[in-house]
Amino acid sequence: MAQDDTFGTNATFREGGTGIEPLASQVISVLCERQTVTAAGVRQIALDYLGRALLSKSGFDPSCVLDELRGFRLTSDAIVDLYIPQAAIQLGDQWMCSDVSFSDVTIGALRLQSLLTEASNGLVWAGQAPSDALEALIVVPEGEQHFLGASVLAAQLRRMECDVSLAISETADQIMTRVSLDKPDMLLMSCARIDALALVAKTVKQIKAAADPVPVLAIGGPLRGNLEEIRKQTGVDLVTSVATEVVGFCAKRKRALGLQ
Repeated sequence: MAQDDTFGTNATFREGGTGIEPLASQVISVLCERQTVTAAGVRQIALDYLGRALLSKSGFDPSCVLDELRGFRLTSDAIVDLYIPQAAIQLGDQWMCSDVSFSDVTIGALRLQSLLTEASNGLVWAGQAPSDALEALIVVPEGEQHFLGASVLAAQLRRMECDVSLAISETADQIMTRVSLDKPDMLLMSCARIDALALVAKTVKQIKAAADPVPVLAIGGPLRGNLEEIRKQTGVDLVTSVATEVVGFCAKRKRALGLQ
């Protein structure tokens, strides 16, 4: 248990057999509450620990933090897929509420990236991608600053035996060159700003006009808005932040075309 956990200061001690019952009940109640699994699928007590570690002024050792998280009986998969993304969201929410500074958020994001690298070393990889592996190109468009989500997505896809490449802040022409040379089965764009959708739509139009074959095109990330309208506006095949949905869609299309 972390040393800075607090359970309130209003309980009083009295002599006799029942003197500590109010405090004990309060402790048990708080512990049960903190062990509750949130709607995002994480245990609050573990997420709280990670949040404190990211903002710690005494340094950050990703190996030690990973060991502590595993002490909560978390697998490397869960840490990568659930806890790191939720910690990033929590950092963003704290900044929006002015609870932390921009420098705190920047340092916290870098720490999460180092934790992701450390945790990925413990993942069960399939080894070298098989010759018939789906090839994925993850694109973080120009002007976007969120790289952590793309790294998490890459780790998820590799565990599904996909061959993954990343394009960070590359121009539409550079992305088009990648598509022409590598011929990926799917191209996944990570986008956080509605303002970037016009650039995404332009890139999608270029790919559809010149690529042969045209990869499955998907967009995801912390976008807000009507997902169907975003799909129509950008021209992608699907809007989702779930890696398995893109892989499933891609595999289904390849079967339909008789390529699998």
